[in-house]
Amino acid sequence: MKNLCFIILFLYSGFVFSKDTVPRTYEDFRKGYESFSENDSRAFFYLNPYIKKAKKEEKYAELFQAYRDAVYYTKSLDRKLKYADSCLDAAYKSSSDDRISTAYVLKGSVYYGNMKKYKPALDEYLMAYKYSKNTGDLYLKNKVSYHLGVVKNYLGYNEEALQLFKECLDYFESQSNNTKAHKFQVFNNTKGYLNSLHQMIVCYRNMRDFDKVDSLVNIGLLKTFNEPDFAQERSYFLKAKGISEYNNNRFESAIEYLTQSLHLMKDDFAWESVDYFYIGKSYLALKKEDLAISYFKKIDSIFTKQEFILPELRENYELLINHYKSKNDPKLQLFYTTQLLKADSIISRDFSYLSPKVHREYDTNALLEEKGKLEKANIWSFVFISILVTIAGFLVYILYKKFKKEKDILQKYVLLQQKLQNHNYRPPESPAAVNANQDNSDDKRAHITNTIKEELLRKLKVFEEKNQFVQKGLTIQKLAIQLETNSNYLSHVINEYKGMNFNKYLGDLRIRYITRLLFEKNIYLNYTIDTLAKECGIASRQNFSDLFFEINGIRPTDFIRKRKKELENDINFSSIDNVSGLVSEN
Repeated sequence: MKNLCFIILFLYSGFVFSKDTVPRTYEDFRKGYESFSENDSRAFFYLNPYIKKAKKEEKYAELFQAYRDAVYYTKSLDRKLKYADSCLDAAYKSSSDDRISTAYVLKGSVYYGNMKKYKPALDEYLMAYKYSKNTGDLYLKNKVSYHLGVVKNYLGYNEEALQLFKECLDYFESQSNNTKAHKFQVFNNTKGYLNSLHQMIVCYRNMRDFDKVDSLVNIGLLKTFNEPDFAQERSYFLKAKGISEYNNNRFESAIEYLTQSLHLMKDDFAWESVDYFYIGKSYLALKKEDLAISYFKKIDSIFTKQEFILPELRENYELLINHYKSKNDPKLQLFYTTQLLKADSIISRDFSYLSPKVHREYDTNALLEEKGKLEKANIWSFVFISILVTIAGFLVYILYKKFKKEKDILQKYVLLQQKLQNHNYRPPESPAAVNANQDNSDDKRAHITNTIKEELLRKLKVFEEKNQFVQKGLTIQKLAIQLETNSNYLSHVINEYKGMNFNKYLGDLRIRYITRLLFEKNIYLNYTIDTLAKECGIASRQNFSDLFFEINGIRPTDFIRKRKKELENDINFSSIDNVSGLVSEN
């Protein structure tokens, strides 16, 4: 009997210890944390060894997935960005365009979803779009399109955004109804469908098509009814319903829907602010001013903490200023005036397209004047008035200099535009190029036969026509090898027939190429300067900007700004006579 017990104990111990020494698989790690909810740090009990194992084994596909999951489960925004960068690094090392695109979407989503920083988010989404062009992963393509649409929507490009959301809606709806798909795929596609539907509602509301807003809101509420997995999405549709009720003067109903939305909404301070705003306006319409002001102050608290505000919430500060003006409270009137100036600064910075269209009861000059009066009421002194006058004079000088600079930029833009429209945008020809057909066989300075020169000129023509000059790191030695010649011959021909050295010739080709793209293809106007530089083969942003200015007489940022304005307002600057007289010199 003792022997039998000993054998059983021995076998059990062997089983336990052998189990402890067996290395866990990546699938084991994922199973350990996949049931946790977002921002649940307990997942790192499994994620940390998962990351360590993938690093040690140099399994970059697994490392990419581990960092991607780490972004989801960490609470810290700083860590989310760090893990997103690590995810991007692992994606590049895995040499997969799909993973690289996904990683860029992930980082963009941190900027947009968690931080509401739209400009860096757009940069990440544009990179994701670039790497997703050749992918066969339609879910990834539509995910990229959705996020691009979100940023376009917030920047005011409502019609462009709406078209993207319609395409996403069609795809996600078809995939969410795919009975053969895995339950997680169905969940993700349903979420994509509902979020696309919500963003379409936002677009239509901005475009004031309220019939379509009401129709889509009813669909959204029906789709999310009694669906706890989509509580966040339901909160968005309840918000939209509450705004519709407010617009129809049903203020008590609006408050009810918006309050329900707040109860379901989680970690989305942007839409939370919108809920507070329309609840406050509803109470104001019901003559419950104190309640209204309490909600308007909640928006200010979010703005102070997050340094973020939507353009439609600018009115929040106008209402607060007017309230405390009527209460004869200059201290709080001054405080909220200062807050409004900060809000205007952020709106102008992040919503350059949208901010001019926002209805403003108080323009910036009036606000500055009002602020000055309030401050003088509190601190009446000659010194302070003198400082204000000095500042005003300095601002006038700065504005005048800015006006002169803008006028000069416009003149140079018009000249460049005319060259591009008239197909006269070419580098100046050297005397040798003009007389290329003349017989120069007696030129004793030439050490290259006419046959070699003509062959090199023919190859250079093909090199230019096929835009091969956008290669990164191209040197005269590399080009000579490609053209099956030597660098001395190539340098001689470029200097003689192009009228410039190799580096200047290469830079000229690249800048003229990217300038034509900016003028002819609108999508390039949304690229960053860094992206444009890489697109034409120039490694440095500063070198790109300096070369662009040297060749075109205008900085790339100014060219893009003028071109966007021309397209936005349907202006043809080249048709304006006497550009120098557009604005009086006085």
